[in-house]
Amino acid sequence: MRHQGATSLKDEIENEIVAGRFQPGERLDEVSLAQRFNVSRTPIREALHALAASGLVEVRPHRGTIVSEVSPDRLVEMFEVMAEMEAMCGRLAARRMTEAEQLDLVDAHAECGRAADDGDSDKYYYANERFHFGIYDGSHNSFLSDQSKTLHRRLQAYRRLQLRVRNRMATSFHEHGSIVTAIKSGDGDLAADLLRRHVAVQGERFGDLLSSLRSLKQSVPA
Repeated sequence: MRHQGATSLKDEIENEIVAGRFQPGERLDEVSLAQRFNVSRTPIREALHALAASGLVEVRPHRGTIVSEVSPDRLVEMFEVMAEMEAMCGRLAARRMTEAEQLDLVDAHAECGRAADDGDSDKYYYANERFHFGIYDGSHNSFLSDQSKTLHRRLQAYRRLQLRVRNRMATSFHEHGSIVTAIKSGDGDLAADLLRRHVAVQGERFGDLLSSLRSLKQSVPA
């Protein structure tokens, strides 16, 4: 039996849920998953717990862990809310971020740059999370920060897919640079506008996301 951390297991199960390998409403059995990934039930249980926290699965009485259902329309709505929450965080962070928090944001941005240069979307994904969480915390509004992190985690599987679209990492990194500049200069309105546009998945970006979902679904063996 191989040793595999709950984080990597979570990523694998997450990708298969987004890809449609596990269908909405389907029950995720710990024993079957442990056999599938050749691990013990403990890391499976930890991975499912993390997925439940992000909302990709839900625990139902007498049914166990069930894959949640998210329609394309619902996904758009969630990203619309996320974009506005990010904008609020950015506006407040431009006024309230400490110098130390700004330095940490710059460091997270540099980490994203290294990942983009390496073409490593998974590495970029985690650096990107650090970047955005830094802005949430920099708002110095704990309720807003907590809610933003919750929704961010709910959308993280789809945000990961976006990074696999050609040139998206480079584009994202460039957008991050403008956001950092706006926050450091104290321009809250600009920071809010940049973050709103950075997160929104309208137009071509939503089309790219749906295309990625279809491609990933086709690449997962039945």
